[in-house]
Amino acid sequence: MSLAGRASEAAAISAARHRCVGAGQCVLAAPAVFDQDEEEGLVLVLDEKPPASQSDAVRAAVRACPSGALALR
Repeated sequence: MSLAGRASEAAAISAARHRCVGAGQCVLAAPAVFDQDEEEGLVLVLDEKPPASQSDAVRAAVRACPSGALALR
């Protein structure tokens, strides 16, 4: 996929795993972009630069994170 097909406003997603509490709200909001590891249940970012089609879901996931572990940069 070209860069033109990527979300321009949300260039990249970062996750502070040390802040994650494993609530899973990110996975519910954007399952194509987020997952949880099997050992601790902490956030895994599957696609740091998701396509523009995922931008609304990613923004919802960031807003829904109870620990503030997710950020758009």
